[in-house]
Amino acid sequence: MAATATLGPAAPGAEPPLDRRRMVAFVCMVFGMFMAILDIQIVSASLAEIQAGLSASGDEIPWVQTSYLIAEVISIPLSGFLSRVVSTRWMFVVSAGGFTAMSLMCATSTSINEMIVWRAAQGFIGGGMIPTVFASAFTIFPPSKRSIVSPMIGLVATLAPTIGPTVGGYLTDLFDWHWLFLVNVVPGIFVTVSTYLLVDFDEPNLALFKRFDWFGLAFMALMLGCLEYVLEEGPNHDWLADETVFACAVVCFTAGPAFFWRAFTAAEPIVDLRAFSDRNFAAGSIFSFVLGIGLYGLTYLYPVYLGRVRGYSALQIGETMFVSGLCMFATAPIAGRFSGKVDPRLMMGLGFLGFATGTWMVTGLTKDWDFWELLVPQVLRGCSLMLCMIPINNIALGTLPPARMKNASGLYNLTRNLGGAVGLALINTVLNDRWDLHLARLHERFTWTNTAVLERLEMTRRQFEILGGNADAMALKAMMNTVRMQGLVMGFTDVFLVLTILFVAMACAVPFIRRPRAAAGAGGGH
Repeated sequence: MAATATLGPAAPGAEPPLDRRRMVAFVCMVFGMFMAILDIQIVSASLAEIQAGLSASGDEIPWVQTSYLIAEVISIPLSGFLSRVVSTRWMFVVSAGGFTAMSLMCATSTSINEMIVWRAAQGFIGGGMIPTVFASAFTIFPPSKRSIVSPMIGLVATLAPTIGPTVGGYLTDLFDWHWLFLVNVVPGIFVTVSTYLLVDFDEPNLALFKRFDWFGLAFMALMLGCLEYVLEEGPNHDWLADETVFACAVVCFTAGPAFFWRAFTAAEPIVDLRAFSDRNFAAGSIFSFVLGIGLYGLTYLYPVYLGRVRGYSALQIGETMFVSGLCMFATAPIAGRFSGKVDPRLMMGLGFLGFATGTWMVTGLTKDWDFWELLVPQVLRGCSLMLCMIPINNIALGTLPPARMKNASGLYNLTRNLGGAVGLALINTVLNDRWDLHLARLHERFTWTNTAVLERLEMTRRQFEILGGNADAMALKAMMNTVRMQGLVMGFTDVFLVLTILFVAMACAVPFIRRPRAAAGAGGGH
């Protein structure tokens, strides 16, 4: 099947014009990727409603999100090999169709066990869409068109997890939790059919399947799955003090060396790690890892503050967080236009400094901050994400030969997801540890010999006397809640300070990246 519709004749020696058919096909693929990434966070604001609907326990309900993440993190690096075997077309059709079917099954779940199984299948099957889109963007289009396609995939990769809680909150508030999954069905069918009809970027190579490294797949699944579980559950269960977390850590560090041994010795490794020998790809992956911390970490941190300190509902949190999404929309075309004209290292430096400025501003956080105080930090976050994402994509993938692009795209997207997982574990650990520390210090100051404390306690007691009841006990409880809240807010400021230092360090490391040369052979599509 050959693509024929173009935007006009090409001049001798010039790059081929943009192919309309391929562009439409690519847009459909990008929409499929948007659904897959959106579903990482779409349930985060509605877990309480899902828990009630499925009669799940508090320990079971986090698996609605964890099962998806574990399955997806295994699927992403595997997708490169599978895409080479069955072709981009069939890889994406199966991923989009399977994701749609599993979304329907999630909506019809009647127990938490069913939901966990279908969510894991949804993440594993749908995860293949993400790196396939990245690989296609850098192989089917010439470098001159990257100012169009790179902002598109960068916007989707950053916008989808940012607005996930907002979309989930609206759907649950207007309808019910089933629509978190039903909303995927009609668009999923459209993406599946359209990619089947339009995508013709490459041909399958079924001979590769005869050399499929089953041992490599098993070791990779054990390593990445257990690592994701440790990072997800460790902060909430005192890390290795929990038996399950400890067991998963042992499995991860046992399977890890075995996976790397297979990756370097197998005739056709499940993941080609040689991509990291390319300096630009390695540097881009490191920066993508840190970008994952900024993307997923801050998407998690702001709602936690708004929910636990301000007492916002899921819908209020979503409305407050929507500012970052608007800023991404506004910045994407600007960043895309400058990506081909400005040194990408300059854009990355400005982006990470913007991150650092936004998190530094929040180190002055108090328990009274709301939409307006968080407005500028969120604007900086949204703009900085796009200023970083587009040049990092171009540096990491823009100079690789097309033959290595599919495997490299899986590894590159894996680094961003692992960055998010490590970032969440880091944030939760620092927040909990610093909260405990600040509580201990505040308790040392709140003694019966502290005149200011006694005056505040007496004033609170008089207020409760008006309401009746045991005013002394109520006043003491109110004071203790105030102390706990203040300790939590101080813990948040410490987390934002750590993130500020991290982003400043990355901005300082930008000059050490080698400026990428023009890609060789991109745009061939085969």
